[in-house]
Amino acid sequence: MYAIIESGGKQYTIKQGDKIRVEKLEGNTGDDVTIGTVLAINDGERLVTGSPYVAGASVVGKVLAQEKADKVIVFKYKRRKDSKKKKGHRQSYTELLVEKIEIQAGADNGS
Repeated sequence: MYAIIESGGKQYTIKQGDKIRVEKLEGNTGDDVTIGTVLAINDGERLVTGSPYVAGASVVGKVLAQEKADKVIVFKYKRRKDSKKKKGHRQSYTELLVEKIEIQAGADNGS
């Protein structure tokens, strides 16, 4: 069984037991998080797709860490003008452990 979810403007294909990094979510380490923006679910027999989201579907996960990614250096330079600019950025992320993929029995909007 797998699901396709949307979080932070990005889409992720997940299975139960996966560890994923998503854009920063509210919550402390050890808290449970529910993601309701499920685009599709495949349970092995059928594929349920939403338009845009599957009604009654959600993914429950546990927050493993709230951290920052490695630094990305942004360097802008124009030759012969003595013009340069150096900036750094560290993106915050949340590491989740996917515990369950839930779908209501009557949620059948798929093909």
